[in-house]
Amino acid sequence: MKNFKTTELRPKVVLGVAAHPDDLDFGASGSMAKWVAEGADVYYLILTDGSKGTDDRQLSPAELINTRREEQKNAGKVLGLAEVLFLDYEDGSLECNYDVKRDIARVIRQVKPDVLVTFDPSVIYSASRGFINHPDHRAAGQAALDAAYPLARDHLSLPELMAEGLEPHKTSTILLMNFDDANYYVDITGTFDKKCQTLAEHKSQQMDGEAQKFVKELALEAGKAMGVDYAEGFVRIELK
Repeated sequence: MKNFKTTELRPKVVLGVAAHPDDLDFGASGSMAKWVAEGADVYYLILTDGSKGTDDRQLSPAELINTRREEQKNAGKVLGLAEVLFLDYEDGSLECNYDVKRDIARVIRQVKPDVLVTFDPSVIYSASRGFINHPDHRAAGQAALDAAYPLARDHLSLPELMAEGLEPHKTSTILLMNFDDANYYVDITGTFDKKCQTLAEHKSQQMDGEAQKFVKELALEAGKAMGVDYAEGFVRIELK
């Protein structure tokens, strides 16, 4: 039996860490909008340059990078994000290595989130939904977890960050985006329309039609589990 978390989160600072522009908007933007409306400072950290995500053979990687960055900035404005940060690792080649973990830990120490939202790295595929999870998603989730614990927390880890004047920070709550195995739900009934508006900003990714339909189905499914119209589900971990 799942250990469901029922205490509602009221974060002051939220950091979302994802591989590509649109990832967090797809999986968590209803929750992000809710927390912004409640007064939280919400930050996005996008790890890759998004240079591979297109079917358009006339579009160069450089053009796609610029387009997707602007789309994510515009989506951030819709949500009211405090800031969108980009690391520009190459799309499709993200690894859970020292450099990536250090760069995430740096941002954790800078913004000091009490809630970190990222991918569940244990999700490799979903046979029932018919998809294989992108390897960048898995790498991003594992690197973010490693950065939060123990690298951002321990003062003897990453001494180069201490040399930059960045003191350790303990993030108290982790939320992992997982469509099949949630133990915590956020009611996004009041912000579902904003989620759709946010996704619509990612025009290069054709976030309309089938994509919007799939997003609605996920939100309805999670809402049913919570007993509301629309929700987003996560695996919630409270760090001791």
